[in-house]
Amino acid sequence: MGKPTGFKEIDRQDRTYAPVSDRITHYNEFVIPLTDENVSQQGARCMDCGIPFCHQGCPVNNIIPDWNDLVYKGDWQAAIDVLHTTNNFPEFTGRICPAPCEASCTLNLEDTPVTIKTIEYSIIEKAWSEGWVKPQIADHKSGKRVAVVGSGPAGMAAAQQLARAGHAVVLYEKQNRIGGLLRYGIPDFKLDKTIIDRRMAQMRTEGVEFKTSTHIGVDLPGRQLLDDFDAIVLTGGSEKPRDLPIPGRELNGVHFAMDFLRSNSHRVQGDHVEDFISADGKHVVVIGGGDTGSDCIGTSNRHGAASVTQLEILPQPPEKEEKGTTWPDWPNKMRTSSSQEEGCERMWQIATKKFIDDGQGNLAGVECVKVEWEKDSAGNWKMSEVDGSEFELKADLVTLAMGFVHPVHEGLLEELGVELDNRGNVKAATEGGTAYKTSIDGVFTAGDMRRGQSLVVWAIREGRQCARAVDEFLMGTTDLPLW
Repeated sequence: MGKPTGFKEIDRQDRTYAPVSDRITHYNEFVIPLTDENVSQQGARCMDCGIPFCHQGCPVNNIIPDWNDLVYKGDWQAAIDVLHTTNNFPEFTGRICPAPCEASCTLNLEDTPVTIKTIEYSIIEKAWSEGWVKPQIADHKSGKRVAVVGSGPAGMAAAQQLARAGHAVVLYEKQNRIGGLLRYGIPDFKLDKTIIDRRMAQMRTEGVEFKTSTHIGVDLPGRQLLDDFDAIVLTGGSEKPRDLPIPGRELNGVHFAMDFLRSNSHRVQGDHVEDFISADGKHVVVIGGGDTGSDCIGTSNRHGAASVTQLEILPQPPEKEEKGTTWPDWPNKMRTSSSQEEGCERMWQIATKKFIDDGQGNLAGVECVKVEWEKDSAGNWKMSEVDGSEFELKADLVTLAMGFVHPVHEGLLEELGVELDNRGNVKAATEGGTAYKTSIDGVFTAGDMRRGQSLVVWAIREGRQCARAVDEFLMGTTDLPLW
């Protein structure tokens, strides 16, 4: 424990943002870091609890109190060594993780949790600047070849762990650059893509071979991988978006959120985009209140949208959770993202009934209705429309940001014939002798393709654990960590 009285003497301090008027003019990151001295003080606030509930909140089981203490004492190099034992990519989670660890912090009982995410970010950024992040090249090669399909955080984590175990790893990506959702789903203003590139350089030195613009199941048969490799890891994500099949869905101007975000990210990163989806001068309606919807808001404002409205079908959460019934779990409470702060109208308990045609096949507006939620006799929540509450919103562009239902089945999954669970994900357990194994011998799966739409930090965890399962399958034993 760094300073026994630190949490009493030092106030919580977190990173800040550049002014809205400045940051919406570009696509660069706009978070203003803390100084090393301030980060060390924040580390001193950690109480090194007898039961570290922050571990429970962190999917990758980060050893948080240890590196908090090391940062407080100024031993940053030891801190990154501890951090890397559980997390391959703290530069990703330090930027885009919602920080369930902070919700689980004991000090969150008083709404002043340790700024764990900021400390994590500070450790890894200092490590990169000091040259402490070096390739970990395997001493011996196993002679085994592994194909990893899908280069998001799960695929990257699995590939890096397997390369460090001595296997020859080829990481396949259908897009023109590595990164999956990190590259094209998350806007550049939240995650600068040079952050991915520098980690790729380390992985390349460790032996990972990257193959982009190769859509397995389309450009290259999945069955060929079974012939060419000793094991296959499927980490293609959950890419089938939830649709809204209402009248007018076919109108020009109604797009899936990920198509809108991917179009923008390609352009920001220098690619030519044939059918660029622009919000410039348009009245934008974002349907869906989660992170993807928030990214659509920030992107629309940077395009120069005339207005942005976000619709959520669920009730507005409470401003503050009831700690006694929620802590140390992730609470349902009102949150406002940096993109929402930049300008949008948020509307709750709103259902969309129809997309309005301008008479020429283009979107002109959205017909909506207010809804209310009540529990039935069985205790289940039921939605009903409020009579006479119909209204219309002007809209030139709608983005459907209602989440994803399961991975895309057409192509690779249908070709291989892997068994699916009742939600349409690739079926695999996470424990025991069948951990991360699909119904096909030698084929494994991890990340959103297995568990469904989730967080980047969960994808990293699954990629790491899946790599351990693959290594044990290939070698009969493994030294890769369980966490």
